[in-house]
Amino acid sequence: MHLSHRPRARLMALASAACAAVLGAGLLAGAGTATAEPAAKPKLAAGSKVVGYFTEWGTYDRKYYVKNIETSGSAAKLTHINYAFGNVTAGKCAIGDSYAATERTYTAAESVDGVADTWDQPLRGTFNQLRELKKKHPGLKVLWSFGGWTWSNGFGEAARNPAAFAQSCYDLVENSKWADVFDGIDIDWEYPNACGATCDTSGREAFKNLMAAVRAKFGSGNLVTAAITADATSGGKIDAANYAGAAQYVDWYNPMTYDFFGAWDATGPTAPHSALNSYSGIPKADFHTSATIAKLKGLGIPSDKLLLGIGFYGRGWTGVTQSAPGGTATGAAPGTYEAGIEDYKVLKTKCPATGTVGGTAYAKCGSQWWSYDTPATIAAKMTYKNQQGLGGTFFWELSGDTSGGELIKSIK
Repeated sequence: MHLSHRPRARLMALASAACAAVLGAGLLAGAGTATAEPAAKPKLAAGSKVVGYFTEWGTYDRKYYVKNIETSGSAAKLTHINYAFGNVTAGKCAIGDSYAATERTYTAAESVDGVADTWDQPLRGTFNQLRELKKKHPGLKVLWSFGGWTWSNGFGEAARNPAAFAQSCYDLVENSKWADVFDGIDIDWEYPNACGATCDTSGREAFKNLMAAVRAKFGSGNLVTAAITADATSGGKIDAANYAGAAQYVDWYNPMTYDFFGAWDATGPTAPHSALNSYSGIPKADFHTSATIAKLKGLGIPSDKLLLGIGFYGRGWTGVTQSAPGGTATGAAPGTYEAGIEDYKVLKTKCPATGTVGGTAYAKCGSQWWSYDTPATIAAKMTYKNQQGLGGTFFWELSGDTSGGELIKSIK
């Protein structure tokens, strides 16, 4: 999506070609730590969580600032923000882009509070803007998410010394310069003991051991969450790691129930990337949201520790002649930042939905074919979420919504 315009996807085990972007960044860990464990922070009741990702790189080409969370009305509807991403390098947590996070000077027009930053204030950048947003919304919690598609290759080394990894993350998240900004940590390892942008061979228990160390260090006073694979196939990514064993250490999981299909399969068949249910002709069995949730619940993971994942974007192909899913294509449809992917706010007018399948929408416009969620399909997914007793909803990511927060309104 940005810098590399790389979304945090997922299930691209199928995908060899789609995933090679690198986010340029400084790998600086902050100095000065707070050693005392903070007081316990209140947890929300099951079903009420609305967690949105805010991307560090979105402040560049996208010009999506923390202020936009406020002006869109999204801040009032969010319970949590995941700040994406911190890096994992040399087995430790590190700042991804220190300029964006802590140094960029915001003008009065760009700032949440309408006051310009000064050159000598102790903290600038997105972290300070998040601080300002939390002042307006005292109940809003912010977690720092580490890893993601591009930066998960450091987890293998981290898993060899989980305690050292956890200590490094705690020291960074609880740095005295911004400890008040963050209420916990989100681990986004894509994927333990399986392949994402790179392949991990650290073993089935590595994820459980790492999450145990993170929880032990962060204690009950901080939130500890994790974004996890949605691959429910037999012998697939869920089976590759002990997610059930690790569940005791997390407040909740964010199963990434999107990016099941996409134009990394350049010739198709076209298929919705975030179907809720199976449908006749789905290219791969169990590549849909309800299969993921059923698999995780079947492992004994409590329903209220699972959030329903939604993408605020679509995936698409070009060279398509068939309107219904299952058509052939010639390649990825053009996108603003990356071929094959586009924000909902663009697609809703550029290629309006022409049908629904498996509980999500698809659109045929010219030779392009896209799939994405709409307010109507999200509303139906909320009914499913409630029926399943899930802990809430999370989405990737805030800048894909309209300026008036059309999609998040359909969640809340």
